[in-house]
Amino acid sequence: GVCANTDTLMRRNRRFGGDEKRVDSRTIYVGNRPCPATETFIPPKFCDNRIVSSKYTIWNFLPKNLFEQFRRIANFYFLIIFLVQVIVDTPTSPVTSGLPLFFVITVTAIKQGYEDWLRHKADSEVNKYPVRVLEDGQPARKDSEKIKVGDIVEVVEDETFPCDLILLQSSRDDDTCFVTTASLDGESNHKTHYTVPDMEKDLQSLSATIECEQPQPDLYKFVGRMHIYKPEHDPAVRSLGPENLLLKGATLKNTKKIYGVAVYTGMETKMALNYQGKSQKRSAVEKSINAFLLVYLCILISKAVVCTTLKYVWQSQDGQDEPWYNQKTEKEKGTILVSRMFTDFLSFMVLFNFIIPVSMYVTVEMQKFLGSFFITWDRDFFDPEIEEGALVNTSDLNEELGQVEYVFTDKTGTLTQNNMEFIECCIDGFQYTAFSSELDSFWCMFDTFPLSLCQEKEELFLRALCLCHTVQVKEAGPDELGGDQVDGPASEPLRPAEQRGFIASSPDEVALVKGAMRYGFTFLGLESKTMKIKNWQNDVEEYELLHVLNFDPVRRRMSVIVRSKSGDTLLFCKGADSSIFPRVRPEEVERIRMHVQRSATEGYRTLCVAYKRLSVDEYAAADAGLREARLALQDREEKLMAVYNQVETAMSLIGATAVEDRLQEEAAQTMEALQGAGMKVWVLTGDKMETAKSTCYACRLFRRSTELLELTVRTLESGGRRREEMLHDLLFDFHRKAVFLCSVTSSWSSANPEYGFIVDGAALALVMNPSPDTNCSRYRSLFLQICQNCTAVLCCRMAPLQKAQIVKMVKNSKGSPITLSIGDGANDVSMILEAHVGIGVKGKEGRQAVRNSDYAIPKLKHLRKLLLAHGHLYYIRIAHLVQYFFYKNLCFILPQFLYQFFCGCSQQPLYDAAYLTMYNICFTSMPILAYSLLEQQIAIEVLLDNATLYRDIAKNAMLRWGPFLYWTVLAVFQGLIFFFGVKYLFSNPALQDNGQVFGNWSYGTIVFTVLVFTVTLKLALDTRHWTWINHFVIWGSLAFYVVFSFFWGGIIWPFLKQQRLYFVFFNMLSSVSAWLVIILLIVLSLLPDILLGVLRKPRGPHTQQVARLLARPSPCLYIAAPPPTHPPPFFFYTVRFFPSPIAARSVLPY
Repeated sequence: GVCANTDTLMRRNRRFGGDEKRVDSRTIYVGNRPCPATETFIPPKFCDNRIVSSKYTIWNFLPKNLFEQFRRIANFYFLIIFLVQVIVDTPTSPVTSGLPLFFVITVTAIKQGYEDWLRHKADSEVNKYPVRVLEDGQPARKDSEKIKVGDIVEVVEDETFPCDLILLQSSRDDDTCFVTTASLDGESNHKTHYTVPDMEKDLQSLSATIECEQPQPDLYKFVGRMHIYKPEHDPAVRSLGPENLLLKGATLKNTKKIYGVAVYTGMETKMALNYQGKSQKRSAVEKSINAFLLVYLCILISKAVVCTTLKYVWQSQDGQDEPWYNQKTEKEKGTILVSRMFTDFLSFMVLFNFIIPVSMYVTVEMQKFLGSFFITWDRDFFDPEIEEGALVNTSDLNEELGQVEYVFTDKTGTLTQNNMEFIECCIDGFQYTAFSSELDSFWCMFDTFPLSLCQEKEELFLRALCLCHTVQVKEAGPDELGGDQVDGPASEPLRPAEQRGFIASSPDEVALVKGAMRYGFTFLGLESKTMKIKNWQNDVEEYELLHVLNFDPVRRRMSVIVRSKSGDTLLFCKGADSSIFPRVRPEEVERIRMHVQRSATEGYRTLCVAYKRLSVDEYAAADAGLREARLALQDREEKLMAVYNQVETAMSLIGATAVEDRLQEEAAQTMEALQGAGMKVWVLTGDKMETAKSTCYACRLFRRSTELLELTVRTLESGGRRREEMLHDLLFDFHRKAVFLCSVTSSWSSANPEYGFIVDGAALALVMNPSPDTNCSRYRSLFLQICQNCTAVLCCRMAPLQKAQIVKMVKNSKGSPITLSIGDGANDVSMILEAHVGIGVKGKEGRQAVRNSDYAIPKLKHLRKLLLAHGHLYYIRIAHLVQYFFYKNLCFILPQFLYQFFCGCSQQPLYDAAYLTMYNICFTSMPILAYSLLEQQIAIEVLLDNATLYRDIAKNAMLRWGPFLYWTVLAVFQGLIFFFGVKYLFSNPALQDNGQVFGNWSYGTIVFTVLVFTVTLKLALDTRHWTWINHFVIWGSLAFYVVFSFFWGGIIWPFLKQQRLYFVFFNMLSSVSAWLVIILLIVLSLLPDILLGVLRKPRGPHTQQVARLLARPSPCLYIAAPPPTHPPPFFFYTVRFFPSPIAARSVLPY
């Protein structure tokens, strides 16, 4: 089974940065065979390879689910009331509270059980996936969950790795393999991994052990060593690093087959350790409901205490304790006073219990469940490319969509398509635009420039693009001619000799190689350290690849050293302008700088290209230095960096390139709308900083006027001091700029400077987990304040769990802002689960994000309508629903409380039991349900055109204490009118034609009639968007009350022991006085709302826009219908003519 200490292990290892000292290590026997014959073989115990993402099992579902549901204050309260009604003799039946409670618990349990069953199903698909394992030298098939640590696993091309493996053998001649890690860090480019050096080809005879660190979640770190045992030889030791580790969830590419040994399995894989466990999310509205419930619970207890006290005060008077008509039983006489007082207190609690709206939870559950279908049915969310619409996985958070303050978005596949395209280049100060695939277009800029010099520079530039990269060529099949693994199919058909695809570690490298190919220089591939290119004369040139100086985020450049057939040794270098310009001749910079700045302003990714001819001595020194550094086991990276910096000097600048990373459709407009709505957008990505920064500019999150504050490895190492010291200085400097100076400036100027904040994973690790001698909480506080005062934040090189840490830090900050995370890959699952609302994008990187999200949409652009329209309306509806329920129940129970002052606090009900039971269930439930599903106080078009309207409901504006107090005062006012208005009517000595007077049940029935009509008509006054459904349920509910009262009081029911309302309703309506009082009290109760609606002037930023839309004269026909893939019932269709689009509202709110 899954090892018991997995949770402890995950908690212990969920940290980044800091010292690399291992708490413990594990020893793995390759092939699970004892290695040295002299040592005792003790099989180690590790987790199996099962993945568990589900929450319940068949055994713990009932107790665990019931425990979670009764954590709700209301559910627990109703359980207590139900038990009191069962145990104590109370004025009302236990059915009145037990039946609604049972309904709510059952419906919620079924829904949550179904969702968890889907997770069990997804886990089973992964765990039962067939894999091949070497047993006794022969491949054997078994389920993925049966893989053990130490097994040698075979993986073929395009398969995902079933666990974390150390690469032992590859089918490629150069002992490498290529993988994509899109589901882990969001990068769909290819990464190169290497086999253990000097590994034997015959794995059956391999005798080896691996000593490595215990599982930890950092995707980019791994430390270990391998001991290889040979007969009559000392054990050979090989160093293992992240370049040898193949991670679970990554996919094998451009390699036919590999063999690897399992080192981490199941819940101990790095992917599983980055998985954030799914917990039950609760909306801010539910928290407000709980707060309001506490207030009403205090009111309820106060009422019960007052009535209990007054009852015994009244009974203490002479003759009132035991009147002649109500003698005590022997049991009552034998009961002590305290016990009788407590029983009476509980009876009053049950009598006034209806002030707590039990049916509200039933209505809220139905509103959320039915309301979620409107998102699914929305035709604007339907994407014809994938032929799918939006998906709702959790309907509990609909209203939370209208309260979002922070949006955390992934970059690759969410903001961008990860589809690079070569746009233009600049050579020696002259611009070339890729507007044509004809070769002649390349010469159009040089009418006044010497032709021979032009051609020489151009050829050198194009050779640099063809040679300075790590691109691999893959022969394309008949169905993928000209395609590549990063950039999609080529834009034009290739000639037969070029029918091949490209794969690379970066998508922009493919774009540059394809850009050079467009102008006649084609990269043909790398064979045995020889790079071949074809120039525009169709001649094949060969260059020996001597060294590759890899890209890293600190240098921000990469280089290759090659030797031509003529014997010249050349270094070609490309990188960011800030990295290249200081290393070339100053006089060459100015000719290129202007073009680089212009391209960057337009949102393109720019790279500068330089070269250098190396003399024999220079190359010999560089070659010796590189070989020595690569053999070092200690400080290898620092030694390589020193050699790189030494050789990449005094270069000649050739030109620059501009590459566009295509954004998702309407990505920039969506980000602008979200910022206009008052949301702060943070980009969390595992990609490089340069790529992510360009995307932020293209999405208009960063603008040219934005001052960027950078907290990355590069800035931490730029001062020549310890990272912790630089971190301290930078945080305080950024805090002074973004927080202190901004607050000072805002006090005397309206134009505040805009700041953007950039942080990478390594810097974040120092902030979240600094060294023991630093103040951790102080660093976090400064970091959070800086982020919150910036217009946009970019977090790059983030591990999946670090994304969740960022979200959690903001979520738990002061004010508890509502957070939303959106992503499309498995690397985004942790932050999707951590945020209040998780959105999955149905992208190209699998459906892990969709399965673990609360809502799924086909494209990023759909987020705008989901929040600004659906979220806005959902919040307004449910906020009105909650306030209305408390209001109508206070109206209901206040006359019952006042009645106790006139009946000796004898617990005499004012209303009949049927009215008590059916008030919330039948008479007043359907109108508010229809309102909460269909109401549109503001039209969809206005909400989408004016994003600032979203700010009007921000921070739970409609469920604050101010609106709650207004509704409470209104309920008290109307409750007093109901009771004392009818009491004034009863002061008339004769109310019927025969001279008889009404009794107490007639009194209660008149009060109840005024109550039902008032609260229903109050909702009608609040309704702005009328449909035939609203008309049907509002007037139908009133008609049902009248018809029910006639039948309930007009027939002798045999199952009733006593029939209190027999002909009461008939007699009441036979009195003209009763009719007049009912009408008068209804009008008087609604008068404040009527006057408020007439006298209140429209206000707010949307008033002028609404007026403009109303002024449009052209009529329109609006047909409300969902997409054909999700047909609703027939009654959701309507066709109506309207004078203007603002009034074009249908039964469907969308």
